[in-house]
Amino acid sequence: MDLRVRTGITAAALAESITRLRAAGCVFAEDEAEVLSAAAADEIALRAMVERRALGEPLEQVVGYADFCEVRVLLLPGVFVPRVRSELLVRMASAATSTGSIVVDLCCGSGALGLAVRGRRPAIELHAADVDPVAVACARDNLVENVYQGDLFEALPTRLRGRIDVLLANVPYVATRHIPLLPAEARDHEPRTALDGGEDGLDVFRAVISGAGEWLAPGGIVLSEITEAQAETALAAVRDAGLAADLGHDDDLEACVVRGQKTVGPVR
Repeated sequence: MDLRVRTGITAAALAESITRLRAAGCVFAEDEAEVLSAAAADEIALRAMVERRALGEPLEQVVGYADFCEVRVLLLPGVFVPRVRSELLVRMASAATSTGSIVVDLCCGSGALGLAVRGRRPAIELHAADVDPVAVACARDNLVENVYQGDLFEALPTRLRGRIDVLLANVPYVATRHIPLLPAEARDHEPRTALDGGEDGLDVFRAVISGAGEWLAPGGIVLSEITEAQAETALAAVRDAGLAADLGHDDDLEACVVRGQKTVGPVR
């Protein structure tokens, strides 16, 4: 059945949506119009959603969800939209888990990373935390339980100290001076706390790494997304924190992940 018939959206309304989105500079206007029309209850709602998108709001926030790593992630306005490149984090985290593994999604935003890992490894024990109350509310919609609000490790139950097998920390890593250069979708519609990583983009990363050893189980790992330009500095910070360090890459995704591991012997 034709999508616009199924949703009660006429061909004329769909065409009007495409025209408005094109005029606003949306490169994939036809595809976005189809997504918006599928999410809209009626043509009045569709016009309102199209206008929000035309004014620069991320498509995922407008429709209320993002499809990420084979799971549908519910989103609220103002919450960080999961990026395709973060699939590398999900793959590396999933590869490191087994039945009963304790996984923590720190700086969780919507909870997308934890949700995707649990989708691949249902038998894990998953926890998530964020400092932003709106993000926490969104993560609770997606993960239901074990979602906490607070600043990094302060948010976590003390019973997790020394027991975390995989610590996902998709921290903000954009240098402050680069924030104005971000696309308007991110700059104007996502929380600065989810983007701004300080002078070199690694302030929050360093805070996580410095505390990770206390929270990781023996052999546990911490995973964090960075840029290639930050790799050497990030690796040095991991080693300075007493963790073994290496990098994961995916050229197709243009993704780089630094991994730190709590070892029982000397760190090399």
